Amino acid sequence: MTSGMDAGRGPSIDVSHNGVVVTGNRSFRGVVTAVEAVMGDSVLVTLTAPRPMVRQLRSGRFFEILCRLDRFYDPLLRRPYSVFTADPEAGTLTFLVRPFGRGSVWLAARAVGDEVDVLGPLGNTYEIVPRARNLLMVAGGVGVAPLVMLTEEAVANGLQVTFLMGAEDAAGLLAPAHLPELVEYAVATENGTRGHEGFITDLVPEYVAWADQIFACGPEPMYRSLRTTLSAASSHPGHPIQISMEQSMACGVGACLGCVVETKRGMSASCVEGPVYALEEVIW
Repeated sequence: MTSGMDAGRGPSIDVSHNGVVVTGNRSFRGVVTAVEAVMGDSVLVTLTAPRPMVRQLRSGRFFEILCRLDRFYDPLLRRPYSVFTADPEAGTLTFLVRPFGRGSVWLAARAVGDEVDVLGPLGNTYEIVPRARNLLMVAGGVGVAPLVMLTEEAVANGLQVTFLMGAEDAAGLLAPAHLPELVEYAVATENGTRGHEGFITDLVPEYVAWADQIFACGPEPMYRSLRTTLSAASSHPGHPIQISMEQSMACGVGACLGCVVETKRGMSASCVEGPVYALEEVIW
């Protein structure tokens, strides 16, 4: 990689051998290499990224993406996205995008060859304790994203993974092909079109005794239900359940305080001290 300006004189502009333009310490312009439809109305958007960063990346961290064209200012603020998968050899990151608002609609509409302004990696990571052998993943909707990367890390290290996913209907579920072959995959849909009819947290008690650790990502109601389910279980892991908070993180550096989470330690900016927290640490 060839360096540009010194850090003391202004932002650096580096160009890596795979064509990624890096501006500043944690900002780069990635090129869209693939767009794949997934989970009904969602897409997987794959971007080029600096290979050294991709090699060091761990699950749970996120990136802030500028979801607008150059020279335009709407939407003004970046949008946060957890990493779905990372490919160190190709130097790419893949993000799961569901078109909810203006920003996500813009990103979901990108085509191969488009450039995207990205800031990151940001936030903290999921942590697997050394003694853990059996891991339980609990995903709700687009909350599946960081748990896919965590699952790949776990399987690569010889750990057993059971992956539970819930959605409103069958179309909103992740296809099994996106998970490693050795992973046990169970699903729940609210309308009963596939798997268990009801919420994904209904299935958790079946695996609590087996799991050495539990990791989750999804909407706040799922976390409330998960806490109630685990409190009622006859046995559960003797360590914190790790969750990733789905907050609106506009700046990603703790400046705007739009993503503050109330915890037992006080108010916490989830873009800096999170997004991963212990379930019991958060005050609902």
